[in-house]
Amino acid sequence: MRKLFLFLIVCLKFFNTSFAQQRYVEDVAEVDKLNSLAYDSRLTDPDLTIDYGKRAFKLSAKINYKNGIGESFRVVGIGNYYLGRNDTALAKYLMSLTIFKETNNLRGQAKVYNNIGNLYREIDHDKGLQFFKESLNLASKLNIKDLIAGCHLNIGIIYFRKNQFKVALENFETSHELFERLQNPIGITQSLQNQGVIYYTLKQLNKAENLLIAANKKAKENDLNNTIASINLTLASVYIEQKEFQKAEQIRDEGLAYAKLVKDKKLEQDYIYTSYELESSKNNYRQALFYLREVYKADSMSFRDQVSAKIGLLQEQYNYREKERENQLIIERQRTSRILYWATTIVLLLSIVVIILLIMNVRKKNNTNKRLRELNDEITLQKENLDRINHNLEEIITERTKDLKIKNKKLSAYSSHLSHQIRSPIATMKGLMLLEQEHLIEDEEFVKEMAKCVNEIDDKILNINRTLHDPNDHAF
Repeated sequence: MRKLFLFLIVCLKFFNTSFAQQRYVEDVAEVDKLNSLAYDSRLTDPDLTIDYGKRAFKLSAKINYKNGIGESFRVVGIGNYYLGRNDTALAKYLMSLTIFKETNNLRGQAKVYNNIGNLYREIDHDKGLQFFKESLNLASKLNIKDLIAGCHLNIGIIYFRKNQFKVALENFETSHELFERLQNPIGITQSLQNQGVIYYTLKQLNKAENLLIAANKKAKENDLNNTIASINLTLASVYIEQKEFQKAEQIRDEGLAYAKLVKDKKLEQDYIYTSYELESSKNNYRQALFYLREVYKADSMSFRDQVSAKIGLLQEQYNYREKERENQLIIERQRTSRILYWATTIVLLLSIVVIILLIMNVRKKNNTNKRLRELNDEITLQKENLDRINHNLEEIITERTKDLKIKNKKLSAYSSHLSHQIRSPIATMKGLMLLEQEHLIEDEEFVKEMAKCVNEIDDKILNINRTLHDPNDHAF
């Protein structure tokens, strides 16, 4: 009877263990599924990405699935990045990177480096390139093909921003070839788009048009609304260069609708400038002037946002380093406490060893204090740097405000000039036409006087154009 009872207990423990292991495996699979859904939603619904990521974090924390926690931080960071919350995104990426380093997950680290590079891609080219190359190095070692392709795409974008078009084009072509092999529609679309942008910049308009149309078609097939808006922006500029204004207007209106649909304020501002270019090319100066004013307003806001984003990233990095230092100090203190504990134990056995250990401990404390002083000096220096950056920001804002006042004054002068100066020759022409209708002027004299008025209007328009485009000319 007793043996039977023990046997039943053993069986019960075995089944409980098996059930717990099965449940853990199922939970891990659910976490991975949620993180995958979060990542797949990033381009179409960033809010859904964040929601999936938070659910994955909650479950992975419950079962202590470290890599699941790290990936959930990463996808939540991606969702915030696509919503324009760069400082929050960086905080999540850094938390993810810390966990992936703890678990020695090189694949996760490679992805996070790529994500951080995207944050710096537009505001600090060199720093962004540093992170992308770090990601590419790890991805190449691990043969992560989709990440290798993505890194080449991002590196190409940075070289394009640095006006190194040949290197940029080589990276875009490499990424396109890799994405084609992987049959990755999003990657294919983005690589085609970026090649089209480079050829537009190089004024090879036919190549640019073909690549952008192909990218637009691919984006529509996969419901990439944000990408469609971005592609149409460049395609509209291509049609403006080709003097195909009707096509440019159609593609601009379509792209602007997509930009509003995805609520991308930066793209909407870019479309204002494209509208200015279109109206200016059509010689519709009144409407072009309206768009030009909007461009100046948007440009000033965009500049402030960019500087603010850069400071936000610096602040977030500073906070992360502070936490890292705190953790390092805790580890060092714990290590010191352990040494003291063992030293106290050995004191009871060997007094000589105790003396030696105390001497070693004093030396270590000196080193620790020295390190603490160095860290404190570094923290003070970084705080001074942040204060200096804030001061510079105020000066920049003041300068931009002054610049806008000058431009507004110039536009006002242009309006006054337009209404007073150009109206005079037009009034003369109306008078000549009345004389002609009453047959009070000879045809030759009428043609001669009309030519003078036309030439006078032409001269005034040329003078207006020169004044508008000359930053050193502040008056008409």
